[in-house]
Amino acid sequence: MITTDYYQNEYGLGEDEQQTALRVGQIIDSISAEKPNLELLNRLFGLLDLTSLNTNDNTNTARRLCRQLNEFPDRFPGIAQVAAVCVYPTLVEEINKTLTNKAVKLACVGAGFPSSQTFLSVKLAECELLMKKGAEEIDVVISVGELMAGNIEQVMNELLLIREVTQSVTLKVILETGLLNSPSMIRLASLVAMEAGANFIKTSTGKTAVSATPEAAYTMACAIRDFYHRTERKVGIKVAGGVSDIQSALIYHAVVEDVLGGDWLNPKLFRIGTSRLANHLLGAIKGSTVSFF
Repeated sequence: MITTDYYQNEYGLGEDEQQTALRVGQIIDSISAEKPNLELLNRLFGLLDLTSLNTNDNTNTARRLCRQLNEFPDRFPGIAQVAAVCVYPTLVEEINKTLTNKAVKLACVGAGFPSSQTFLSVKLAECELLMKKGAEEIDVVISVGELMAGNIEQVMNELLLIREVTQSVTLKVILETGLLNSPSMIRLASLVAMEAGANFIKTSTGKTAVSATPEAAYTMACAIRDFYHRTERKVGIKVAGGVSDIQSALIYHAVVEDVLGGDWLNPKLFRIGTSRLANHLLGAIKGSTVSFF
């Protein structure tokens, strides 16, 4: 039986709430007050998972988004491509057909997003269908309620089965950190997801009152570091939910760099899920207001 004691014995206790807040405060204080340079702004733009997860999304919005991404290299030469575009399952086929800019990965939410409150068979079937439709990355939500109830083994087994049917794609596991009430719970969720084979662990869906926070990202990054030291497997981190301005992005970049180092500062290991941030970054890079996305 898998218990919290197992994870503590294997990976250590991690930092408590006070230690986490103190260290995050120090990281934020260390960020330069000067305007970020173009290299850093460009790097941040290349970390984006351009996200459209609206109830009223439709085929027309998908086509418009693809048109923008297809035109991007010619409109903004020399600027990094976004890492991926992330949409709902019903739009994957249209995106796959219309997106000709293959530098951008096709990501999709799945497995009962955003609550994960559906049958396991449905979650698995949805993931399998998404791959058939062309998804290259799938973002799934951990069964938060079961984790909080202490049913760690059930959560692990579910994620293992999801990983089994998604071997050919990048799997991002959303922890919904805003619902987890302590760094220890966030650390536990992180370790369970990584042991189940997640390629990325992700803060949140953006559908809850509290989404990404620097403290949650710090705790996740520490878990990734400790997991890497124990297993030599690098797992990525994705922050999502409320990351809408450049200063917030700089904070998360600083947290990841402080805990995990420069090896993680690339799209293979670090993503920022957002839509609103893209135009702000483009504007800062170009030196003028941009309304492209």
